[in-house]
Amino acid sequence: MENNKEVTVGSWLELQSALFDHSWDERISRFRSSYVYRGTCCKDYDLKASIARIGEQYPKFEPHILRNFKKYAHSNASPGSSIWNWLAVAQHHGLPTRLLDWTYSPYVALHFATQNLEKYHVDGAIWCVDYVKAKEELPQVLKDRLSQEGGNVFTPELLEPVCSSLQELGNLQDETFVVFLEPPSLDARIVHQYALFSMMSKVEAEMSQWLKNRPDLYFKVVIPAELKWEVRDKLDQANITERVLLPGLSGLSHWLKRHYTH
Repeated sequence: MENNKEVTVGSWLELQSALFDHSWDERISRFRSSYVYRGTCCKDYDLKASIARIGEQYPKFEPHILRNFKKYAHSNASPGSSIWNWLAVAQHHGLPTRLLDWTYSPYVALHFATQNLEKYHVDGAIWCVDYVKAKEELPQVLKDRLSQEGGNVFTPELLEPVCSSLQELGNLQDETFVVFLEPPSLDARIVHQYALFSMMSKVEAEMSQWLKNRPDLYFKVVIPAELKWEVRDKLDQANITERVLLPGLSGLSHWLKRHYTH
């Protein structure tokens, strides 16, 4: 365990305990986790958004990338005028954005931590973030909006009336914050992956650094390299595969390729 925030598991049973033991909710006497999960094939990968990987000028380029995406994508996408819908569509189709992919499902996160066979020689990890506690870091206007709806996560429709642009988001308060955003059901992939996005209020902010200053909001489960094959085989037996999570011929092909690789 590293700084009490990084837990290395030694078996499948320890992994289940690490991912599920926090899910009991005393208020309702049910197992309802307040965490979201992100799987990475390498434990050393940070939570840097894809927009930050295009070069040092990325803060300046972000509005231009989005503007041109909207300009050329109109014939293939109709997400309306909301920037939050457009961001979700852009992220979904691989455009570099400030969004990061998360899931409500620990098993979906485990899939993404173990899908890359070329990384089976390195330890993987699951980032686990308490999105309910993270809500307390929001500007008051956003907290009020969620309270009115009785929710903990935004949808584009919830966010748009109180904040309609990335610039406005960054100006809501000086201190950086994170918004969790559920995308529209663009296709079966979004639905099957039980997916949502995180979005930092300022494009320069990096989420893993932000979390390290708020240790009560997260922990990380490390999956040793020698445990990956067992995890992968048991996920396959549980039908957590590309064939299910990436519906269509592409997902089917990825599943078959990995399934028959030895």
